[in-house]
Amino acid sequence: MTSRHRRWLLCGGIGSGKSEVRQLLTDARIRTVDADEVGHQVLAGEAFRPVSERWPEVVFEGEIRRETLARIVFEDPGELAALEAITHPMIFGRIHAELEGFPGVAVVEMPLIDSGLGWPIIVVDAADDVRIQRAVDRGMSQADVKRRMATQPSRTRWLAVADVVVPNHGSREDLRDSVVQLAGFLDPSGRLSRRPA
Repeated sequence: MTSRHRRWLLCGGIGSGKSEVRQLLTDARIRTVDADEVGHQVLAGEAFRPVSERWPEVVFEGEIRRETLARIVFEDPGELAALEAITHPMIFGRIHAELEGFPGVAVVEMPLIDSGLGWPIIVVDAADDVRIQRAVDRGMSQADVKRRMATQPSRTRWLAVADVVVPNHGSREDLRDSVVQLAGFLDPSGRLSRRPA
């Protein structure tokens, strides 16, 4: 794997620390996109009608309650697949539009392996028990975390598809050091990924 690639996926299971890695990459002046945030925009926009028609019980005061929708889809793989069939084409379309014409390096945080984008994958890795504890510390119940994990690829699967692995087993300082090295690998010149002034 070389740094010639200009588009990367940043992946990892719940609690792995991928959002923190994305923020550190942003701090290092690598352009990043949060697919989850794009998903929020899609749910409030073009996906609102098909999602509200499919799951009317998740609509409250004219808005989709994401927590209610999450409970439904993460308890039933068929429901999750139905949601993804509606929203993923819209999410990917927005991401492509956002990055169209940008010549530099861009990293898209996305908790998927089979995105269909065909970009190389950076995986943020941490042991399952560490991931569970991090998610619990953020306010989720252990049962909810384990349900989410059951719908995601296993740690072994994540590592098997990784082109680059960012270990996140230790301190935030250790992670920052790893991400600084990653940013240098992604954009050795330090110029390609900078946002326009």
